[in-house]
Amino acid sequence: MTTSPPQPPQNPYSGEPAGYGPPPQQFPQYSDQPGKPQQPGQQPGQPGQQQYADQQYGGQHYQQPGQTYPQDGGQQYPPQGQYPGPQYQGQQQYQQGQSYPQQGQAPQGQMACRFCGGYPAVEATVRGHQGLIIIMRFLKLQGPFCRTCGIASVRDMTAKSLWQGWWGIGSSIINPITMLMNIGPMQKFKGLPEPTPGQGRPMDPGKPLFQRPAILGLLLPVALIAAIVFANLNSTESKAKIGACVVNQGTSVKPDVKVVDCTSSEAEYKIVDKIDDSTDDSQCGESAEASYVYQKGSTKYTLCLTPVK
Repeated sequence: MTTSPPQPPQNPYSGEPAGYGPPPQQFPQYSDQPGKPQQPGQQPGQPGQQQYADQQYGGQHYQQPGQTYPQDGGQQYPPQGQYPGPQYQGQQQYQQGQSYPQQGQAPQGQMACRFCGGYPAVEATVRGHQGLIIIMRFLKLQGPFCRTCGIASVRDMTAKSLWQGWWGIGSSIINPITMLMNIGPMQKFKGLPEPTPGQGRPMDPGKPLFQRPAILGLLLPVALIAAIVFANLNSTESKAKIGACVVNQGTSVKPDVKVVDCTSSEAEYKIVDKIDDSTDDSQCGESAEASYVYQKGSTKYTLCLTPVK
């Protein structure tokens, strides 16, 4: 007695696209040997019987997506839902081991900007200075720089040095030297062409230095030097010469002698002698009725005075 084969599901291969699966009306007997009927109670998938996914229907072998098809000589196909592109047509976009620059990257062997990735770029160091009265700071910014980022760095560092670099005796000497050292890098940056954009955003060069308020920082050393010169020219020491008149604006214990015009009503004494580098008023002659001794640091002198008649 033979049994009728069970009816297969409409699509036993639910993972396969439409068109796969056994052709209708060609379902074989589920048996290990052709022509031998399946024994009662034997279930598919037991020993001696192949699973649905491994059955051959009508001389064709069906497998899951992504597996190798024997009839195609072992060629690998993409899984279901992925469509082969040109790279699956026997051609590759690039040869293995050969690199090609991507968008925003500098070609191989060419220097790129450290800050924006643009190219061409040049190696340089931009410097700045800060004076903090008794201490100082030396600032520097290293490249490589493209043209845009390099010019922006020089302008920014120099502008800050114009305001912050003068505060200290040593800084007032070092700061101008530091700013002059940026002339060389600036010439390098101006010699570069406009950069090819990189992956980052370039710096903003802003306005030239002479169009920024920071340029007024140059007036600080000029004003300082002018104040020192003015103070020295108007000091008592420089004006206290023989024949000049003075007035004591202090006390006898703390005298504050200033040079005034002899025709002025303020004139009290007239200088009859001046002894430099000495505080010994005994060296004044008999004509002197008073004396004024000054000593501050390495500066010292004695004025021999007589009352104005």
